[in-house]
Amino acid sequence: MDQVNTSLRKALCGVSGILVTPFDRDDRIAPKRLTPIVDRAVAADVGTLVSNGNTGEFYCLTTAEAEAMVHATAEIVDGRLPLVAGVGRGIQDALALTKASRIAGASALMVHQPPDPFVSPRGVVAYVAKIAEEGQGLPVILYLRDDGIGPDAISALCAIPNVVGVKWASASPLRLSEAMQASDPSIVWVGGLAEVWAPAFYAVGARGFTSGLINVWPERSVAINTLLENGDFSGANALIRGMSAFEALRADERNGANVSVVKAALKLLGQDCGPPRVPAAWPLSAEADGRLSTLLAEWPVSKPLAHAS
Repeated sequence: MDQVNTSLRKALCGVSGILVTPFDRDDRIAPKRLTPIVDRAVAADVGTLVSNGNTGEFYCLTTAEAEAMVHATAEIVDGRLPLVAGVGRGIQDALALTKASRIAGASALMVHQPPDPFVSPRGVVAYVAKIAEEGQGLPVILYLRDDGIGPDAISALCAIPNVVGVKWASASPLRLSEAMQASDPSIVWVGGLAEVWAPAFYAVGARGFTSGLINVWPERSVAINTLLENGDFSGANALIRGMSAFEALRADERNGANVSVVKAALKLLGQDCGPPRVPAAWPLSAEADGRLSTLLAEWPVSKPLAHAS
């Protein structure tokens, strides 16, 4: 298990690619449409792939759909990269997803913070501890979007057995630094706000970052990661400037276009994964659609991807 965790920690220092969830014309999940996206991510040397993450519209899926997605994605990935399975929502759904992910052969669990409006810091710790127990030894990665639970709770979360990493998705590098100093040094702290925030998080000691861009242009994400790993912040920032307009589009409508822009880009590239589900912003506004089309024409990704039904 130590060797497995060491391998996973190394992979987390790369790009954590958050896969979309494809839908067909009848709004049913269509996992096979992920095949060319996964193949390209593997070829680009992405570190890990994540099923049932936020770019995968986790909160718009039923528990049964999320279970089906992790099984199907594990088959497509076929052990070529570590597959991290997102789990969360109510504790019983989270435990069911944990069991399904373990049976599917996921390499690790990524625990979403519970969405309950009445969440206590110690309740979050108990929540993750139950999931880790159900994981039966699977490595656990915390997904922290709300650092308001406080440093004590974060330290307690990091002390739960089998926690090997934290995806830090709060725009607070200084708090990230404080949390890192108060936790086991073997834990990998991953930038959870994609490429644009990666240099700021790297500056305080984070490694790797999450990316929705990998569905469209994994080579750019990996190139940015390589530069940051080599300490070349200037080079990384130059590459980030070349894709920051894409992330700006995703931030439109209070981030409601986050998945919409990725799926619109895939459709323009000949890899239709269906529209995002409500309450996402869809379709894109005419202005946003025009900006996206112009952007893709400038990128070396305009050649349509292979079609998978």
